[in-house]
Amino acid sequence: MSDPAWISAALTAARPQAMAALLRHFRDLDVAEGAYQDAARRALRHWTRSGPPRDPTAWLILVGRHAAPDGTRRREPPEERLSNVEDAKGPLLAELDSEGYRDDLLRLLFICCHPDLPAAEQIALALRVVCGLGVGQIARAFLVSEAAMEQHITRAKACISRANVPVETPGPAERSARLEAVSAMIYLLFNEGYSALGPDASRRHGLCDEAIRLARLLLRLFRGEPEIMALTALLLLQHSRSEARLDAAGHIVLLEDQDRGRWNRAMIEEGLALSERAVQLGRPGPYQIQAAIASLHAAAPTPMDTDWTQIERLYASLERLQPSPVVTLNRAVALARTQGPAPALELIETLAGPLGSYFYFHGVRGALLKDLGRAGEAREAFNRAIAVAGNPAEAAHIRTQLDRLTPVSTT
Repeated sequence: MSDPAWISAALTAARPQAMAALLRHFRDLDVAEGAYQDAARRALRHWTRSGPPRDPTAWLILVGRHAAPDGTRRREPPEERLSNVEDAKGPLLAELDSEGYRDDLLRLLFICCHPDLPAAEQIALALRVVCGLGVGQIARAFLVSEAAMEQHITRAKACISRANVPVETPGPAERSARLEAVSAMIYLLFNEGYSALGPDASRRHGLCDEAIRLARLLLRLFRGEPEIMALTALLLLQHSRSEARLDAAGHIVLLEDQDRGRWNRAMIEEGLALSERAVQLGRPGPYQIQAAIASLHAAAPTPMDTDWTQIERLYASLERLQPSPVVTLNRAVALARTQGPAPALELIETLAGPLGSYFYFHGVRGALLKDLGRAGEAREAFNRAIAVAGNPAEAAHIRTQLDRLTPVSTT
């Protein structure tokens, strides 16, 4: 018999906090995960009979703490202890309400995004340990076999164990560095889902939901951090367009052609409010600039109302703050809207080296050449875009651009 929906929801909500506290208690990632799983299994049995505890998270932590290793197995708490959990958790609740839990969770997330791990393994480990997704779910999201994903996660855990990451309360400087690393990992997780196109898009969009859940979790812990506000805003504003980004056949729909009535207004309103609040705090950062750009797109009732001048200025600011060829490419797109294709093309011609294998570089370059009437060069750029396309949807989109070019005359 399947567990009641409320139990699944309670376990999902409690997992990050419970795992973080258990990691500090046991000082070992595998042991903490095993203890949580033991507590969750017992919750399925006990809560079904007795109803929900007043604080599911505290219940899981207390029960998990008694699941200490004993040889190769874990001792389970006696049933009578479960009935008395409510009487024993006063000090624990005070502890959970303290600032220490912020460091617990940040430490857990930081361990998952250890710099020795490739980005894909960081994301997979966070999905498994923090979010509690099954290996099969993660494998399907990354389009690999379950056995391959199991190997990725096992390898990541072994790397963490070898690195002997200290389970201590971080100082202010280390906390700031950890927060930055965790934010980057969440952004990567979101992009793994958001960049998915074609028949696998819906399967991978769940990664966007998990990224937003983690961002909101960080935001609850660090309410005064403008970059966390802006990161959450950025993810919400981007994800609000998901339903309009592809047509019924799975073909890409450009931003200017999307049905804005299909955009998620609740996400947009939340994102706009968070972005505005972040700016008011007066501590600018790269996520705030990106969120401001996304806000301008989201706030425009029609494509014609988009403030491209301000978007170009924001990309120029981001370029100074966080130089990147991709940022320059995006600035060129905005520049083409305000000053025409010629200066935009001039701006990106120097990017051919670093972005030579980047699909969007060749797509943008082809579009600019087409607008300048240089059909032959545009055709070459579009063909290069097709050659480096990451999926059939990208390739199909470029083929429609090729079809719109002036036909090559034959004699």
